[in-house]
Amino acid sequence: MTFPSKAFLSILFVVLSSVDASPLSPVTGKASLTFTARVNARGAVNVAAADRARAQAMKQAGYIDKRAGKSSFNITNAVVTYTANVGVGSPATEYTLLIDTGSSNTWIGANTQYIPTSTSVDTGNTVAVSYGSGSFSGEEYTDRVTLSTGLVIASQSIGVARSAQGFEDVDGILGIGPTDLTEGTISDFETAPTVTDNLHSQGTIGTEALGIYFVPSAVSDSTGELTFGGHDSSKITSSVTYVPLTTTFPASSYWGINQSISYGRSTILSETAGIVDTGTTLVMIASDAFSAYQTATGAVMDETTGLLMITSSQYAKLQTLSFKIGSETYDLTPNAQIWPRSLNADIGGSSDSIYLIVSDIGSNSGSGLDFINGYTFLQRHYSVFDTTNNQVGFATTAYTDDTSN
Repeated sequence: MTFPSKAFLSILFVVLSSVDASPLSPVTGKASLTFTARVNARGAVNVAAADRARAQAMKQAGYIDKRAGKSSFNITNAVVTYTANVGVGSPATEYTLLIDTGSSNTWIGANTQYIPTSTSVDTGNTVAVSYGSGSFSGEEYTDRVTLSTGLVIASQSIGVARSAQGFEDVDGILGIGPTDLTEGTISDFETAPTVTDNLHSQGTIGTEALGIYFVPSAVSDSTGELTFGGHDSSKITSSVTYVPLTTTFPASSYWGINQSISYGRSTILSETAGIVDTGTTLVMIASDAFSAYQTATGAVMDETTGLLMITSSQYAKLQTLSFKIGSETYDLTPNAQIWPRSLNADIGGSSDSIYLIVSDIGSNSGSGLDFINGYTFLQRHYSVFDTTNNQVGFATTAYTDDTSN
């Protein structure tokens, strides 16, 4: 499958000028970029099927030897995607790159041609990555990469595509996942430093961490924020509580954590390992947990969207879905559990229907990756991906209890 010709939600990272991007603070070692939500209606897409395919491919990738360069999962057909306008070289050429927490290589050249400048160095190495239905191969360069005025990397490893498939609408990927995901992708290298690694090592940010603030898609002003170097305390309504990364495989290959999930007063998924992933649209849970959730809500499956559907009377009785992560519990209110009704048509749904955002991951619990807290969870809770301390953190925001859906 190529970059989707069907409907998808696109969260557009807008890398702005120094007026819009927060200048780097020498005290906090942080800098923030804003991004806005954009909906591109291109027909119907089965949201759940797209997320399930990504989940299964990510599981399989965890079991494949990364040294063989075979690690793959689908990014190009994600319903929710993120793009950034990134400058490479000096003077910089601007490239539109997909941003993903589930991959770690940064590469360009799928559409806009790479233009070497005085800062470009051909390392002589080759690079290749497969993303399930998409892939690229080419040469490795190091070059100056500009995310914003306050976020400039003097020498970043980048792939320059000589061949790319499945990336018709973008120029490549800006990978912000764990460094280990680059293993085996570049000749003569065990791993390659990510953009976050380099921002930290050159002293631009004090902590190798990313704070992500989403706003629900249905909100009129859906501007969000990505903070390199920590979190933005002005965006949260509670302290950030951290949990260590899981050691359970294959969730441990990604931003993996342990959690349990309850619906009302009933536990539907006992504590187990899964991941937090910006590239997944829905909340994906193990098949046995999904079955329990469907029974408890009385929902029926809608074949067009792949989502559970409930009536107005069932929505009125919907209970809170609670995620116990470490010592804290993070809730999805009834409104947070439904797809934005104003966006039903963008996924091929009926305007007067109510769809749930919880979906079946495709395997029973005990697989080592039993849930994915995707965008629909993250738009209600601030998240921090902390490489320095091997942890993920969460906090509530002003939109945790929002009713705009």
